[in-house]
Amino acid sequence: MNAITQQLEQRKVVPVVAIENLDDANRLADALIEGGLPCAEVTLRTDAGLAAIETLAKRSDFLIGAGTVHNAEQARQAVDAGAEFVVAPGFNPKTVLWCVGNNIPMFPGTSNPTDLEQALEFGLDVVKFFPAEAMGGVSTLKAFHGPYSSVRFMPTGGISPANLLDYLSLPNVIACGGSWMVNSALISEGRFDEITRLTRETIQLVCEIRSPVTA
Repeated sequence: MNAITQQLEQRKVVPVVAIENLDDANRLADALIEGGLPCAEVTLRTDAGLAAIETLAKRSDFLIGAGTVHNAEQARQAVDAGAEFVVAPGFNPKTVLWCVGNNIPMFPGTSNPTDLEQALEFGLDVVKFFPAEAMGGVSTLKAFHGPYSSVRFMPTGGISPANLLDYLSLPNVIACGGSWMVNSALISEGRFDEITRLTRETIQLVCEIRSPVTA
């Protein structure tokens, strides 16, 4: 497991962010840091996505990755902008090959055994599970654990405080991706104090996994 993956595993939650306005990038990072979660996957769904990655990559106190990467060229652009890891909604062999060839941590989207066979073929041991809830959620990940015990997952899609601990309690889950603490409305309305509050609540939940209460 590489150093970036280890950092994500330590944090347990990866905020998945769509930034519409570049001016919001640093304010968002400050809010997440204050809440105790100094990392984010900034998606390339918006025109400001790549510039936001470049802005946040200049910070030494924040781990930044690129999400919704559909091809190798987008991966290259994101890495050139400073992204430290790449996340894709699906499994594009050309994107994975470029990332593996350039030693970039890559988490392609998987949802079935065929995807996982491809991941093993490329030497990947951590992948995204997407869309998690729609594809069977915790039950599916439990089923994967037997035949694919060497693969670990970052579930994304439908994750919320209500089911976060269900996922994080699984031995084959290193972290969960989610947007409940950084939804687009909160960002566009400038409600960064609310983002900090929700992030703190999330970290409190994560602490239940890190330090389980014993009778």
